[in-house]
Amino acid sequence: MSKIVKKIINTPLAAAAVAPYNQAVLAGRTLYCSGVLGIDKDTKQLVPGGTVAQARQAFVNLKHTLEAGGSSFEKVVKMTVLLQSLDDFKDVNEVYTEYFKKPYPARTAYQVGKLPLGAAIEMEAIALVGEVETVE
Repeated sequence: MSKIVKKIINTPLAAAAVAPYNQAVLAGRTLYCSGVLGIDKDTKQLVPGGTVAQARQAFVNLKHTLEAGGSSFEKVVKMTVLLQSLDDFKDVNEVYTEYFKKPYPARTAYQVGKLPLGAAIEMEAIALVGEVETVE
């Protein structure tokens, strides 16, 4: 049986974790990104401006985490989006398409009771690392 490498991924270019977890874990060629909030890495606070501003900042943090793990938005296979309110679904989808192009990854979106730090949005991703061929 061959050994699978588990590598811990953290980057100072993205906001630090707000609890005892890492930004991502690379297991073999699969990168598991933890939940990402719209936190400014320098102020360590949620960015002002509501859901859309937090979504944009969360995507910036996710981008840096993906890159630190050797991946990118093009290699994301699964996204989970957690929203404080599904009323923000349309606005978040508009931001989402700024970062993801067709063919889109699989995705789930939920309205939740409460998010860490009172955030309006949190997202997590599963991505591949290495050469990837997409077939439709």
